[in-house]
Amino acid sequence: MIDIHCHILPALDDGAGDSADSIEMARAAVRQGIRTIIATPHHNNGVYKNEPAAVREAANQLNKRLIKEDIPLHVLPGQEIRIYGEVEQDLAKQQLLSLNDTKYILIEFPFDHVPRYAEQLFYDLQLKGYIPVIAHPERNREIRENPSLLHHLVEKGAASQMTSGSLAGTFGKQLKAFSLRLAEANLIHFVASDAHNVITRNFHTQEAIYVLEKEFGSELPYMLTENAELLLRNQTIFRQPPQPVKRRKLFGLF
Repeated sequence: MIDIHCHILPALDDGAGDSADSIEMARAAVRQGIRTIIATPHHNNGVYKNEPAAVREAANQLNKRLIKEDIPLHVLPGQEIRIYGEVEQDLAKQQLLSLNDTKYILIEFPFDHVPRYAEQLFYDLQLKGYIPVIAHPERNREIRENPSLLHHLVEKGAASQMTSGSLAGTFGKQLKAFSLRLAEANLIHFVASDAHNVITRNFHTQEAIYVLEKEFGSELPYMLTENAELLLRNQTIFRQPPQPVKRRKLFGLF
């Protein structure tokens, strides 16, 4: 199993604080059935800047430690890029990392809104051959209030990645219910951990798969798992036509 969004690299952001934390996270990932992680430290979010060379070196060093510790996990380079207007230009200058040097780029929105220029930026990126992957859209306030924003971006070619913990209920029942509505509407293409540690932001991969299987059967979790494999091979992912997100029930949580 492949995890395409994880903060396992030590001392780069608010994820693993040191190499011991990284090893602890690696062992937790393996227990969840994960064998490959794309490390995605925060970049340009107003707090952290992690240049490509530093990310690659940190991944290389961690892989050496994993071999030494006999942990069957391999870590690949990436970034979780907070959206900004010069993403396309900085990719051209090799100042940003896609996910393991593929055409897929992990883009994070601010938690409270979707920038109005996102659609144009995503269009420009796609013209250059990139596929923007929206990180944890279910946790964006404006998307929760107006899911059609996500529907429109996906319809225009973006992909989206849901956090395992959202489906597992670690962010609350309301967010879990909304996450299931997005999944039902074919608006999710990957499920990844966004793990930061093993205490408050763990992997929850198997719990998420269980929830999806319980709600939708085995086909959807299989597709999401396969999409991570396809991403790693830089191939085209599986998609279903996006549907309108169903309105919340009158007496429901969402």
